[in-house]
Amino acid sequence: MKLIRNLLLLASLVLLVAGAWLYFYSTTPLEARTTTEDVSLKAGSSLRSVGQQLVQQGVLPEPWSFEVLVRLFGKASEIKAGNYQIAAGTTPYQLLVTLTNGNTTQASITFIEGWTFQQMRAALNTHESVRHMTMAFTDQQILAEVGATEEMAEGLFFPDTYYFTPQSSDKDILKRAYTTMQQKLAAAWVGRDAGLPYASPYQALIMASIIEKETGRASERPQIAGVFLNRLRLGMRLQTDPTVIYGVGERFDGNLRKKDLLMDTPYNTYTRAGLPPTPIAMPGLGAIEAALHPMKTRALYFVGKGDGSHAFSSTLAEHNRAVVQYQLRPNRAR
Repeated sequence: MKLIRNLLLLASLVLLVAGAWLYFYSTTPLEARTTTEDVSLKAGSSLRSVGQQLVQQGVLPEPWSFEVLVRLFGKASEIKAGNYQIAAGTTPYQLLVTLTNGNTTQASITFIEGWTFQQMRAALNTHESVRHMTMAFTDQQILAEVGATEEMAEGLFFPDTYYFTPQSSDKDILKRAYTTMQQKLAAAWVGRDAGLPYASPYQALIMASIIEKETGRASERPQIAGVFLNRLRLGMRLQTDPTVIYGVGERFDGNLRKKDLLMDTPYNTYTRAGLPPTPIAMPGLGAIEAALHPMKTRALYFVGKGDGSHAFSSTLAEHNRAVVQYQLRPNRAR
């Protein structure tokens, strides 16, 4: 019994000391080198890596105490990457709250799937937190700045939300978007289905951009891809309106007319066989995956139903009936 009492007393003392240390450490202001510290935590960092980054950036004198504090509060997996400003007098507990709440000083910009490169540049050029260095650049000059080997910029930049420190240059953001697309396209290309009629990842990117513009429904993308690949294999023209619209360019007023379908441009897939020479927009990862993993289908045609979805047909007769149902008699569409 005496041994048990001594062990309990020792455990109580340990808990008391640990509690006192926790209170003292968590409430004692950290020493700061300046009025505020600009801190950047990398995405995907472990707790140990976070502690090391905070030491390297002058926020913590050593990482171990903060790591213990984080684990005691059960927050080891909740620290968020980003840029932070840590004010002088911040305590370790306040630092913990800041890093787990994600109170970052980052700005962000979002490039939307299906945007053209000109729309992307317009978003950059009007963003108040971006340091504008490329506004007077041609597209080719931008390609040179990001290290691209391609001749045309369309489709080469990955649509996503990019976080950055305010007044970061547009060149840095463009470089990140270009590199991200290259990485995602390369990874998807490695895992592509066998027997696809693409000569290169770039051709797959062109197809992905068409798929991106043809449907906003993720569930339809593989089937759209299957139709276009069936047409390519049979030597049929793709006959897809988004490529025609892209070829018309600034002259397009929102209405696609018969004269537009007959006007021959490098992007008119009604007058020219095969893929257009470049992508027509920024495809997202879903469209890229669809282009490289198309649905096995016998369909050769599709027509919009008027609700964002499409009716697919394997014969021209079926397709013509679908056109009558969904396009010529819209009151019958369901």
